[in-house]
Amino acid sequence: MQTLLIILAAAAMLGTLGVLLAGVFGLARGNDPERSNRLMRWRVVLQGAALVLFLLLMWLVRG
Repeated sequence: MQTLLIILAAAAMLGTLGVLLAGVFGLARGNDPERSNRLMRWRVVLQGAALVLFLLLMWLVRG
C-alpha cells in the first residue's frame, strides 16, 4: 500500500510540475488566456491530490 501511495504521490507531483511549466511557457508566449486558466486549475487540483496522498502516506508510516 505504501509503495502505491509513493508512486501516486510522485506522479501527482510530476504532473503538477508539468502543468505548471506548460502554463508558464504558454503565458510567456502569449497564448490563449482561457487555456492558461484551465492549466492553472489543473495545477491546483493536482497539487491538492499530491498533498492528500502525501498526508496519507505520512499517516500510514507513523502508525
